[in-house]
Amino acid sequence: MHDIWNPWHGCIKKSEGCENCYMYFLDRMHDKDGSQIYRTKAGFNYPIQKDRKGNYKIKSGEMIRVCMTSDFFLAEADPWRDEAWELMRLRSDVVFFLLTRRPERVAEHLPKNWGNGWDNIFFNVTTENQCRANERIPILLDLPFRHKGVMCAPLIGRVSIRKYLETGQIEQVLCDGENYSGARTCHYDWVRLLHDECVDNNVTFVFCRTGRQFVKDGRLYKLEGSIQSQQARKSGLSFQGKPIHFDLYDSWGYPVSEEDRYKPVFRERCDYCGMQMTCNGCSDCGRCKEEY
Repeated sequence: MHDIWNPWHGCIKKSEGCENCYMYFLDRMHDKDGSQIYRTKAGFNYPIQKDRKGNYKIKSGEMIRVCMTSDFFLAEADPWRDEAWELMRLRSDVVFFLLTRRPERVAEHLPKNWGNGWDNIFFNVTTENQCRANERIPILLDLPFRHKGVMCAPLIGRVSIRKYLETGQIEQVLCDGENYSGARTCHYDWVRLLHDECVDNNVTFVFCRTGRQFVKDGRLYKLEGSIQSQQARKSGLSFQGKPIHFDLYDSWGYPVSEEDRYKPVFRERCDYCGMQMTCNGCSDCGRCKEEY
């Protein structure tokens, strides 16, 4: 996927949400151990890689999800993080979506020239249940980031974050059920609560997927594959709140205008996907066959 940058791979399980980690599951399918942490070779410099025409592969204005097979603030990645920060500083025209279960480590591992934060960094914490929400979101609110979000995934318990939304600091909330082996149930009522709290505070809420086991009106639905995102979209629970604006700059320090920023391309099938609101869409490279 063109919107993911994995500078390192592998992770150490941290909390309840890690129990059935998708990365561990996928690594097992390839006879690998997800707890083995290593710096990626071909992928580490992805933000500054260029195509045959000399243009950056990642376009100005794209949002890139970082460390989707690890955790950006993992202790084992400390030797590599400064270099990764530098790549994000160099690409000040790109938004980097950071997600962690370790917000307690963040303050000590920011760049020396961080100041009040960089506008191209969108910092998020995960909150799989109320306990972790109360543990991590207060830390999130105290950290010097200009853009902050919360990801409730995998949502394995009822979570209320109204008091945190009322601070006005949180710009987006993502919600996702659990997948793969051992997936626990996600309940419609839990998702609806988060939706209602976000609507009341005009905060964007994205219901990405139902998860493999979804309970609604007392009935358990077992959903596989793309049906999960389709049902999440069909629920109508996603909500577009106050727009999030990132001040982006090119390598010369000039602002990147809205007209010059990447415009996502969505196919017909994307209209049925719960992830569309938070997706970079198709890269429109022209190499795939039109199937829809």
